Amino acid sequence: MQLKIAYSPCPNDTFVFDAWAHGRVPGAPRLDVTFADIDVTNGWAEGGADDHDVLKVSYAVLPWILDEYALLPCGGALGRGCGPLVLTRESGHGPGDGSSLAGKTVAVPSERSTAYLLFRLWAAETVPGGVGEVVVMPFHEIMPAVRDGKVDAGLVIHEARFTYASYGLHRLADMGEHWESTTGLPIPLGAIVARRSLGAETLRLLADSARTSVRMAWDDPAASRPYVMEHAQELDPKVADQHIGLYVNEFTAGLGEEGYAAVRGLLTRAAAEGLVPPLGPDALSFP
Repeated sequence: MQLKIAYSPCPNDTFVFDAWAHGRVPGAPRLDVTFADIDVTNGWAEGGADDHDVLKVSYAVLPWILDEYALLPCGGALGRGCGPLVLTRESGHGPGDGSSLAGKTVAVPSERSTAYLLFRLWAAETVPGGVGEVVVMPFHEIMPAVRDGKVDAGLVIHEARFTYASYGLHRLADMGEHWESTTGLPIPLGAIVARRSLGAETLRLLADSARTSVRMAWDDPAASRPYVMEHAQELDPKVADQHIGLYVNEFTAGLGEEGYAAVRGLLTRAAAEGLVPPLGPDALSFP
C-alpha cells in the first residue's frame, strides 16, 4: 500500500515522519510525500478535492473537515510554551497589553489557523474595540513586513519565536501564555488527519505508524538530521533543535485525555465566539 501525504518542511514534521517516509517503520504503508505550507494543506482539506490521503493541518480547520477526515490521535503538535507571538516594531507597552493594536493592521499567517483563533480570543479580551484590518500573508513574510512598516503588527509562528529579535522586533504578547493561563491546557497547533474512506483498519495502521515513527526519531535523533536539515529552509541547526524540542513531545506520541481536552476547549471557545462551526459530539472520535 502507498498513501499520499502532505506535511510542512518544518523541522518538527520532518523529524516526526523521517523514519516512516524512508521506509524504516515495519509494516507501515509506503508514503508519497508532498511538502506544503500548512495554510495550503488547510485549503486542500477544506476544499475536499485534493487527492492526498493524509494531511498535516491546523486544529482550527477541523470543524470544516471532520465529515471527510478523521483526526489521528498522534503525530501532531500540541504543547506548552510554544504559542504564537504578536510582534511590533516598538516596545513601550506592558506584556500582553493589546490596547496599542486598537484599529491597527495585523498580519497573520492564515485565518484557518490555530494561531489566528488564539489571536482572536486574546484580542476579544484585550484590544478595546478590536483590531483593524487583518492581512493574510505567508508566515516567512510577516516579520519583514512589520519591520518595514507595511503592517502595524504581526502574528508569528514556528521558528520566528527564536529569530524575531534579529529583525529588531518586540514581543507584544504571547498567545500561548494567554491560552495556558486562562485554561491550564496545552496549545493545540497542528493535527494529522486522514480520509475516513480509508476505513477503520487502515486508519488504525496509520496511527500506529505515526506513533512508531515518532518514537524511532526519539530513539535515534541523528538518523533524522539529514532529512530535517535538507528541508529546514536554511535554519541554524541549533534553531532546528529548539523547534523540535518545543513541538515534538508526549502529545505527539499520543493526544491522551489532556490533549483531547485542549482541542475540544479551543474549538468550543472559538465556536462560542462565532469563529468556527460547533463540533458534533463524536467529531473527534477515532475508530
